[in-house]
Amino acid sequence: MAVFLSALLPVVLLLCYIWRKDPQPEPVRWLARAVIYGALMFFPILLVESFMSSFLSAIVPANTLLSSITTAFFVAAVPEESFKLLALWLVLRKNPFFDEHFDGIVYAACVSLGFAAVENVGYLFTFHESWQATAIARGLLAVPGHYAFGVLMGYYYSLYHFVDHSQRTRYSILLVPVLAHGLYDAIAMSGSLSPYVQGISFFVLVYFCIKMHKFSYNRIMAQIHRDDEEQRLA
Repeated sequence: MAVFLSALLPVVLLLCYIWRKDPQPEPVRWLARAVIYGALMFFPILLVESFMSSFLSAIVPANTLLSSITTAFFVAAVPEESFKLLALWLVLRKNPFFDEHFDGIVYAACVSLGFAAVENVGYLFTFHESWQATAIARGLLAVPGHYAFGVLMGYYYSLYHFVDHSQRTRYSILLVPVLAHGLYDAIAMSGSLSPYVQGISFFVLVYFCIKMHKFSYNRIMAQIHRDDEEQRLA
C-alpha cells in the first residue's frame, strides 16, 4: 500500500494544482474521463514500445549515445505522446465544455498524468527493492515531466482549435511534446553510459527540467490571459 500511494501522490498533487489553476474548473466527470483515457493508453503504448525496443536493438549498438537517443525518441517519446494525443482527441472531440483556451491544457495534463500514474506504479513495483529512492526520483522528475509534456500538448491543441489554424501549429501539437520528452529521456538515459557521464547528465537533466517547467508555466499563463481578455471583451 505504501508503494502504491507513493506512486500516486505526485500525480494527485499535480492534478489538484492544474484543477485549481483553472479560473472556471471543468466538470469532474470529464476530468476523470481524461485521466482514465490516459491510463488506458498505457497498455497499447507498452506493446508498441516492446516492438520498437526489439526492432532498434537489432540495428543499433547497445550502450552507446546513439542507442540512448533512438530509445528516448522512438521507444518512449513518439509512442507515448502519440497515444496521449489520441486520448486527448477522444476526450475533446465531443466535449461541450471545451470552450476556453486553458481547457486544452487542463485536459491534456489529465491525460498525461493518467498515463504517468500507471507507469509510475509499474516502475515502483518493478524496482520494489529500492522503491523509496525510485519514488522520490520519479516524483521529482518523471511525473512532473509527463505533466509538462501534457501542458505543451494542450497549449498547442487549444491554440490550433481557437486561434491559429496554421500547419505549423497543427504539427506542434505532437512535435513539441515529443521533442521535450525525447530530450528529457535522452539526457536521463545517457547517464547509464559511464560513471563520468552520470553526474553531468543529472545536472543537465535538472537544468532542462527547470527550463521546461518555466516554459510550460508561461504557456499556462498565456492561455489564462487569453481567456481573461475574451471575457473582458464579451
